[in-house]
Amino acid sequence: MSAQQESLWQAPTRGRFLRHELDVLRVIAGTEFKLKYTTSALGYVWSIVKPLSYFAVLWVVFGRFFKLGNVFEQYPLYLLLGIVLWTFFADAASLGMVSLVARGTMLRKLSFPRLVIPISATLVAAMTFLINLLVVGVFLLIAREPPRFAWLLIVVLLVELYLFIIGVSLILATLFVRFRDVGQVWELLVQLLFYATPIIYPLGLLPPWARAFAMLNPFTQVMQDIRAIVIENAPANAIMTAPDVLGPYGRIWPVLIALTIFVGSLLLFRREEPWFAERV
Repeated sequence: MSAQQESLWQAPTRGRFLRHELDVLRVIAGTEFKLKYTTSALGYVWSIVKPLSYFAVLWVVFGRFFKLGNVFEQYPLYLLLGIVLWTFFADAASLGMVSLVARGTMLRKLSFPRLVIPISATLVAAMTFLINLLVVGVFLLIAREPPRFAWLLIVVLLVELYLFIIGVSLILATLFVRFRDVGQVWELLVQLLFYATPIIYPLGLLPPWARAFAMLNPFTQVMQDIRAIVIENAPANAIMTAPDVLGPYGRIWPVLIALTIFVGSLLLFRREEPWFAERV
């Protein structure tokens, strides 16, 4: 068989294999999402209750008591965007971290690409995130923020965020198979990062060195860019973006960090993949 004939024969095989992987990913993610709410009385409503509960408490404490709500009129929308994006990031990473261990029986009995399991866990969080966007839409109506063409850029930013989430999830999942203490470390780190990230307060309240450090975090960069796109009349110190903090080419650095984590996580996952079944 010539090289050209072999290439023509392998192409549809690779295509069928990719479609099979996507089908497996879709089935696992859809099943896990349904099972997550099957036994609860309120069902999918819980996916909305969680971010709204966070928002209500933080709005009362920081918006009213600490007077951050007086900083600018659109502070409720500013706060909700941060909470919804953070919930997506934290939930997806946490679900991805335990996914391999939780599916230990499947890993030992079936032969399939292990990458499907942590990615399906992040997709469960992505489905919840899409439901939470309905709440954001209601707040946009209340805030009277008109749709703008620039909103299309949000899709690109969410793709960047999702690649970053997959990278973090794969690293956590790989480490969690070896060291169960990673779960405790991540739980503490999530709480610390929540307050270290300008979700509740404007980025401009931080000293310059802290702004630069925070903006190197891809999550912060995506969150601030989305806020700047959505909230038209927010003060400049609240919706500062990477170019405002890191210079005219500042947005490149958090994007490079996100891509580096994503690629590095794939290499780490592939290296450890042969031993997952015996370690879980």
